[in-house]
Amino acid sequence: MSLVEVTNLSRLFGEVRAVDDISFTFDAGDIYGFIGPNGAGKSTTMRILATLDIPSHGDCTVAGLSTVDDADQVRRMIGYMPDSYGAYPNMTVLDYLDFFARAYGLRHGERRRAVTDVVDFCQLGGLAEKAITTLSKGMKQRLCLGRCLIHDPKLLILDEPSAGLDPRARIEFRELLRLLAEQGKAIFISSHILAELEELCTGVAIIEQGRLVVSGPVREIKARAEAARDSHADPAQRAVAVELRLSEAFPRLAELLAEQPELSEPQVDGLHVVARLRGGPATQAALLKRLMAAGVPLYHFATREENLEDLFMHLTEGKVQ
Repeated sequence: MSLVEVTNLSRLFGEVRAVDDISFTFDAGDIYGFIGPNGAGKSTTMRILATLDIPSHGDCTVAGLSTVDDADQVRRMIGYMPDSYGAYPNMTVLDYLDFFARAYGLRHGERRRAVTDVVDFCQLGGLAEKAITTLSKGMKQRLCLGRCLIHDPKLLILDEPSAGLDPRARIEFRELLRLLAEQGKAIFISSHILAELEELCTGVAIIEQGRLVVSGPVREIKARAEAARDSHADPAQRAVAVELRLSEAFPRLAELLAEQPELSEPQVDGLHVVARLRGGPATQAALLKRLMAAGVPLYHFATREENLEDLFMHLTEGKVQ
C-alpha cells in the first residue's frame, strides 16, 4: 500500500465536475507533481487531500486512513501550504511558529525543540525576532513551509509554493524540498513552472477539466507518449523535438512554419520556437536550408530531448470548465 492513494475521486459543484473520477498513488520519499491549467481541479483535489473538503464520490487515504472518515488522524500526518495564507499582523517569526506548535498540542520542551528545529532547517535564525509583515516573499514562503513542518508530518501538500519567488528563492526552496524527500516525507506539489517540476519530481499527474490525463514517473510518461505518437511510423521518420532561436523578429514566422510538412505542433514564443520534426538528418538539413533561404534570421537550430512542457502541450488541449 502506498502512503497516499487517491481512488476514483470526484467533486461536484452543482452541474460542474471540478474533479472527475481521478486515481493515482505516490509514496514516502516521493516528490509528486500535480499539473494542469487554471480551473483544472488541482486546488480542489489538494483541499480534499488536506481534509478541507469532502468528495462527492471516491476517497483519499494517507497511510491507510481516509481523509473523510479519519480526518482528525490524517491532519496529524499532513502539512498543507495553500496558494495564499494568512500572515498575522504584529507577530514575529518565533511567535508565528510557536502559535502553530501550540495548536498542534506540542508542550514545553517538545514545543521549543520543534520551533528551534524548524527555524534551523528553514534558515530563519537571523529573522526570528522580525515581524512577519516585514519579510520578503521568499522568506514568507520558508516560514509557511516551517509552519507546515512544525508537527513533523508524513505528507506535505504544497499548492503553487514557488509563485512569485525570484530565481534564487525558487532554487533555495527547491533544495529544502529535496532534503525533506530524502528524510522520507512525501511531497505533493502543484506548479505552473514545469521545468522546475521536471527537475524536482519523481512522478507527476496531469489533469485537465477535472479528469486525469496521465500519471506516473516522468520518463515512463514520455516513453508512452512517444510510443503512441510513433507506433505506426517508419523508424527513420519518427518525430523528435526541435528548438529554433531567432536573432530578431520575422513577420511571417508562424505561417512559414505551418507550411513545412516535416513540422508539427509548432509553438512560437517571441524569438523562440519549439516543434516536432519528423525525419532524419537529411530532412532536418533540407528544412534548415529552406528556412534560411526564406530569410528567417536563425542562429540556433537543434533537436533536443522532449521535456515536461512539450509533454504537457501534447497531452492537453487547453480546455477549461
